[in-house]
Amino acid sequence: MTESPSTKVPYEQQNLHKGHHYIKDGNFLLPCQSSVNPLFLQAGQEVITVLDKQMARLVLEWDFSWVTKSGFGVRSAEAEAMRFVAKHTDVPVPEVLFTDFTHVREVTDLSEIFKPDFRSPEGLIGMTIIPGIPLEQKWDTLDNEAKESICLQLWHLLSKVRNIARPQEIEGSYQCAADGSLSRDPMLEDLQKPARPISSDSELRTRIYERYIHCGGTRYENQLLDMLPRSERSVFTHADIAPRNIMVDEQNNVTGILDWEWAGWYPDYWEYAQILRPAFWGDWSIWMERTAPQRWDIGGINAARKVLF
Repeated sequence: MTESPSTKVPYEQQNLHKGHHYIKDGNFLLPCQSSVNPLFLQAGQEVITVLDKQMARLVLEWDFSWVTKSGFGVRSAEAEAMRFVAKHTDVPVPEVLFTDFTHVREVTDLSEIFKPDFRSPEGLIGMTIIPGIPLEQKWDTLDNEAKESICLQLWHLLSKVRNIARPQEIEGSYQCAADGSLSRDPMLEDLQKPARPISSDSELRTRIYERYIHCGGTRYENQLLDMLPRSERSVFTHADIAPRNIMVDEQNNVTGILDWEWAGWYPDYWEYAQILRPAFWGDWSIWMERTAPQRWDIGGINAARKVLF
């Protein structure tokens, strides 16, 4: 393959653009077409496709065969969530091929990110490709029957995730990430340092209330604790179900659920509340509510969100 020095650029994040294909040749990049055959590359060359790029995080497809997710905030909890679901259910998730968290460190002060000498605490997960296309690319083209079918499929898959038995080693934790670590959900971030674990529904509601007051919430200052839903049962939860994280095939069958970084143990209403949070996905949340096997009053959660986000 002939290389043009004028098109060769360093292999750096600023030179990678979402949706583009490149040939990686050592520490350099060459633009290429999606139809390139990896078998015809020179020794040491690889085809990469930029599936997603946001802030300091990158999702790449390599040689049309496997995917890496790397960068700021990529933690072992996400890999553990995928392994956990794959082990205990038949819900289609990426298979974790390898991980590298040797360069990860916790960022306890978000102001660190904006300092000139800040180095991203990089994590890396290598995983298999889930077939299909993201639901967000076709949702608006679907008729009502297809939308209903996809939503029913999702609720069925989520019911299997919810029925996973809690591991004995985290029995005492009411809410936590998949690996037992503390959640990074901004609604549940502790104002105290070091952060305290959440061991009951009462503590979870109190945590939301504390953040609400801390962020200037006044309208429901005396009512919010009673407005928040109550649940003595926490279940395994994806916590970020959205069209961008759902893969479907040409027949509108769900082929996989992606992005398990927020997954963990949450109150049993949490998945429902997250799915119905305000978003820009058209009538997606309407159809998910319409097909939900169970509904909760999440007025308190929505009231808190208006202040916290």
